[in-house]
Amino acid sequence: MNYAEIKTCDIANGEGVRTSLFVSGCTHRCKGCFNEIAWDFDYGKVFDEQVEQYLLETLEPAYIAGMTFLGGEPFEPQNQRGLLPFLEKLRKRFPHKNVWCYTGYLYEKDLCQGGRAYCECTDRMLELIDILVDGPFVEKQKDIRLKFRGSANQRIIDLYKTRQEGEICLHEIQ
Repeated sequence: MNYAEIKTCDIANGEGVRTSLFVSGCTHRCKGCFNEIAWDFDYGKVFDEQVEQYLLETLEPAYIAGMTFLGGEPFEPQNQRGLLPFLEKLRKRFPHKNVWCYTGYLYEKDLCQGGRAYCECTDRMLELIDILVDGPFVEKQKDIRLKFRGSANQRIIDLYKTRQEGEICLHEIQ
């Protein structure tokens, strides 16, 4: 797996101050995408143990609320396979930090068993993520007033509450 960019002290991609990892590779190719360069799976640098260690170090300060994964597309199956081992390390080391993930896939359609992005890693990844921002970017629904999403069709899902309730529960922005 490759990654396009790492942002430390990011406040645009989730609540609080965060570290954000932009993975490479996306098959959605949404019109008006802000990060077209990351569509290519070979773009950027290799995501290896050295990068993982660096990311974990950026999460050490108490003022860092958590980690955000975006891209590209973190839920492309090959990216899931690259991210899951790191996500497990992150959760073990920082159980109280929160994890956000952006995906152009739809939670109940594409990330469920039989869905087009579902693979052997999907269920475990979803267990380790707190907040999922789902849905493709739709240029006609772009609204710069929206917090933490680019278009009105995208949802900010509280995955913990969703698992507890058995139905999709949207996250309330603080």
